[in-house]
Amino acid sequence: MIYAVGSLVRARGREWVVLPESDEEMLIVRPLGGTDEEVSGIFLPLEGQSVTSAQFELPDPTQWGDYRSCRLLRDAVRLGFRSSAGPFRSFAHIAVEPRPYQLVPLLMALRLDPVRLLIADDVGIGKTVEAGLIARELLDRREVDRLAVLCPPHLAEQWQAELQEKFHIDAVLVLSSTAAQLERHCRRDESLFQHYPFVIISIDFIKADKRRTEFVDACPDLVIVDEAHTCAFSNEARGGRHQRYQLLTSLAARQERHIILVTATPHSGDEQAFRSLLTLLAEDFKALPDDLSGRQNERYRQQLAEHFVQRRRADIQAFLKQETQLETPFPGRDDQEQHYILTPEYRRLVDKIMSYARETVRDTSGGRRHQRVRWWSVLALLRSMASSPAAAATTLRNRAQVAGAESESEADAIGQRTVLDLTDSDTTEGIDITPGSDFDDDDATAGGEKKMKTRQRLLAMAREAESLHGAKDAKLQQAIALIGQMVRDGYQPIVFCRFIPTAEYVAQELRKYLPKTVEIAAVTGVLPPTEREQRVEQLAQSPQRVLVCTDCLSEGINLQESFNAVFHYDLSWNPTRHEQREGRVDRFGQAHPQVRVLTYYGKNNIVDSIVLDVLINKHRKIRSTLGISVPVPLNTEQVVEALFESVLTHDEDLSEQQQLPGFANPIHTQREELFKRWDVEAEREQVSRSLFAHHSLKIDEVRRELEAVRSAIGIATDVSQFTSEVLQAYRAFVSTSASGEIVNYRLKDVPLPVMDAIGAQHYALKGEDKHLLLSFSRPGLPETLYINRTHPLVEGLAGYVMDTSLDSVVDEKNPALARRCGVIKTSQVKTRTTLLLVRMRFHITTPQRPGSEAQPLLAEDCRIFAFEGMPAAARWLDDEQAIEELLSATSGANMPAIQIQHFLKQVLNGYHEHLSPHLQELACSRAVALKDAHRRVRRASSLSIRNVAVEPQLPPDVLGVYVYLPMQG
Repeated sequence: MIYAVGSLVRARGREWVVLPESDEEMLIVRPLGGTDEEVSGIFLPLEGQSVTSAQFELPDPTQWGDYRSCRLLRDAVRLGFRSSAGPFRSFAHIAVEPRPYQLVPLLMALRLDPVRLLIADDVGIGKTVEAGLIARELLDRREVDRLAVLCPPHLAEQWQAELQEKFHIDAVLVLSSTAAQLERHCRRDESLFQHYPFVIISIDFIKADKRRTEFVDACPDLVIVDEAHTCAFSNEARGGRHQRYQLLTSLAARQERHIILVTATPHSGDEQAFRSLLTLLAEDFKALPDDLSGRQNERYRQQLAEHFVQRRRADIQAFLKQETQLETPFPGRDDQEQHYILTPEYRRLVDKIMSYARETVRDTSGGRRHQRVRWWSVLALLRSMASSPAAAATTLRNRAQVAGAESESEADAIGQRTVLDLTDSDTTEGIDITPGSDFDDDDATAGGEKKMKTRQRLLAMAREAESLHGAKDAKLQQAIALIGQMVRDGYQPIVFCRFIPTAEYVAQELRKYLPKTVEIAAVTGVLPPTEREQRVEQLAQSPQRVLVCTDCLSEGINLQESFNAVFHYDLSWNPTRHEQREGRVDRFGQAHPQVRVLTYYGKNNIVDSIVLDVLINKHRKIRSTLGISVPVPLNTEQVVEALFESVLTHDEDLSEQQQLPGFANPIHTQREELFKRWDVEAEREQVSRSLFAHHSLKIDEVRRELEAVRSAIGIATDVSQFTSEVLQAYRAFVSTSASGEIVNYRLKDVPLPVMDAIGAQHYALKGEDKHLLLSFSRPGLPETLYINRTHPLVEGLAGYVMDTSLDSVVDEKNPALARRCGVIKTSQVKTRTTLLLVRMRFHITTPQRPGSEAQPLLAEDCRIFAFEGMPAAARWLDDEQAIEELLSATSGANMPAIQIQHFLKQVLNGYHEHLSPHLQELACSRAVALKDAHRRVRRASSLSIRNVAVEPQLPPDVLGVYVYLPMQG
């Protein structure tokens, strides 16, 4: 016998729901009211005779409950839903409430076959959420069954956490340290990429020829590539970057594969690299004209706009105008600048270092390789000097990393990696190591006396730098005061330093001067990525905290849940790095209403003056004027080198002169030329963004579907109310913090079955009273567990309420909190009113992509219907708001048991004849409404609306019957 999708069967002593994966021999079923983890298979050739069709039984009038029953049972059912009946299949399966603007990439993906998308929204808008939504939707639509995320190794664990916590996708990490262990669970003829359906892979691990072929052969049908700009091709691409591009080219060669590229910097000032990313989306993009403006190129712009979304924060605000009931996802911003003045002692050291640097750069002996080695050694020294006396001393004492370079090009590669701020480098690992300045070969014999004098000179300056620690370091002393004020103002700052010694030095000094109540931690590249995250999480538990770190945390890591301010202790030599730092806190999901960003620089420090004036301020001005970030139009490293070359080849001190408008010096000339080109690029970028606005996507038509889903499955306030009411009813003591953000549950007296249901053994309960701190609105609070509707605690609690309400055996010690029926006398009705809690199941079919078979999907919906009077003459109500308010009605008087059963039997006895036909009509009407919703969303996405079908599985299940009587009755 073939059972319809969504129908009920009885087997193995219980009722099951038939799932779409079933066929003539194997019945795939889920327990009625159960979760996806309980899905089972019934092999009909063996068990067929024991399987029978079933119907959901009406409530037992002898097991009635109180006024809370209907509301709690309704909330338990909808919070337990994991498959939405609406047009977005994934919304009941995710732990985030997507904003309408985050639906744009999802709608774009749904209209593409295959999905080839470049998501290039600004830093902090939520690109991970947007990519995760697409992945979850494709999985729930059964268009894909496997997923791979390619990302830099330091972002792998964050991707794993995001997919698990927000999208319930359990992915394994494929890193150089984990691959061998994962392969132990595979068959000899099986790749680990086939064995594990969801993988997060270090792109630096998989790009090598040895692994690349295996991965390409076994790669899933859906691939997400994070930091995709590091995989772009250009004439300057070498080594690892070229290998990454080859890998993506091989993956894109399979036309059926879905590929989502994610980056906040798709262009990075390199047009060729940007075009190489576009060719991964569509082969035709190789033929795009250089200039896409003008009416003649409109078809090219439309074609590209189907695959490319790039929005600034100002663009996003347009999508939020009608969401006044929701908190804004972006904080306000308080930008500040503060400067310090070098002490006379520090200034004397700076003068000595500048004198040494100029002498060294002008030395032309030894050939071009030696000159480049000396150049990078000097630049490293200037950078360390501007950072801290600790970094300067370390650089002065250490041998330069470039000293062992065997060629000019190798010296440049090592120097750029160790001294400059490369935002598109292979990895952030090692970027905070302090470079050395001693450039002479240790084993060299020629010129021994000169080398000895140079080393003695460096060591003397190192000792002088060490003597400037603490009180004589004006930069440090003023920073301590500024950071202390941030803390007193209620901020939790991140202090970004360039070098490891500087971060450790600053953290050590802050501990001496800030109050003991302020926890301070230093996180640098000395720690492996896992320990960095652990230290940050540990620090986040402190009410007052300061994180001192290097740029090992500037990219990809989301810190907005625990921190809300950025202090640039050291200026980055790349404006994009500055923006990345600030993006750690100034992003989607920041709970604090305002973030503070403080840029700190030395007014009489020539290094800071150059970087701030020529790079940082210009970048900031363009972003403030246009609302977009435009990278340095030239190679940033070349710009920095040219600027410092001007300083080091002139005897005069330009730090004061360059601040004078129009002063004729080399730096001013270079700056003006750079600014002209930068303005041209900014204008070009502004025009480019306007060319690809997604006006064809009717987001307002989808907005109401989003609100409908929120209503159907519950939002944060519903989760909070349900959790507190149920636990309180089971003898938990509940109190709320003054801010309302933290709820304290004392679980000492809660029955053991309820504790097991919520998985209490997995949480760190405090004290003998077993305190559990929860937040339903804000993640990252100290010692507090953040809870959303798909959290295992909520799922377990909803399942317990549901299961006990359906259990025919009454547990006298722990009676069911929600019962399936009840009679309540209340002043909120003037005539007898009956509420019916109904669960409906729908068989949904939508057009599939070409070449794939249409697979029916099963969805559930929970509705409350109401009528006045007796069943035989029922007057059905259509005021949903009035019905919802009735759920909160309280009992005004007690009634005898025999009377309660009498009223319930009147409804139940007339159900099949008088009520069931109308409920089936309502289910059919709901199916029509759902079909219209599916068609509306598909139409908004320019998708085909033909062959969309939504069929109700009849009859619907009556979960509860509740009679409300007026007080005078």
